[in-house]
Amino acid sequence: MVKLELRERDYIVFREVERWRVCLGRHIQFLAGFSSPRTCDRRLGKMLGAGLLSRRTVMYGVPNIYQLTRKSKTLIGANQRQEQIRLDQIRHDVTTLDMAICFMKYLGLSNADIKTEKQLYQQNGFGTRTHHPDFVFTKDDKTYCVEVELSIKSMARLEKNIKANFMKYDTQIWITDEIGSANGSKLTRILERFKTPYPNIQITNTQEVQNYDFRFIDPISKSG
Repeated sequence: MVKLELRERDYIVFREVERWRVCLGRHIQFLAGFSSPRTCDRRLGKMLGAGLLSRRTVMYGVPNIYQLTRKSKTLIGANQRQEQIRLDQIRHDVTTLDMAICFMKYLGLSNADIKTEKQLYQQNGFGTRTHHPDFVFTKDDKTYCVEVELSIKSMARLEKNIKANFMKYDTQIWITDEIGSANGSKLTRILERFKTPYPNIQITNTQEVQNYDFRFIDPISKSG
């Protein structure tokens, strides 16, 4: 096994891979501040050789997914339990991190400004299973939660989650599938019905977020 002298950025990689369910190379490049995909891939390759990361191909059409090993978990004091990758959740988890990075770029948020669903569960304890959004952030003294919803859930379950978010956050942002998709259009219509009893709902879709069309959360300032 290759011996690797660790740098501070390597620890950023470990911490980011640990707190997101699914982390691809492009995500790590942004979150750890690598200057280019080539530079990032070279460093990740060295971490793989040193037994600090593992890389898995889990689904056709999805790039390799990086995970921590017991060795790197120990270095950052993370739980040694191996993160389970659910095939039915991969698209959601990849999209969630894609969306988070768009928010970070547009609003000027740092890694520390965002808490993931996993962190929220860890913070509250895993014993009581309560709903947590995909990620949350604070901007200009207001709290925002983000829900990435790519599939249709029951009305009862949706309302339960919406109500929980309404009680806890100033604004809840629901991101549906891209414009024109059957699920995205249907879910948007359903969410619109909840705006009257829960007026802190803002609705957008993956396409708008990726195009940095953030009118749905104005008047948040980018410089704040």
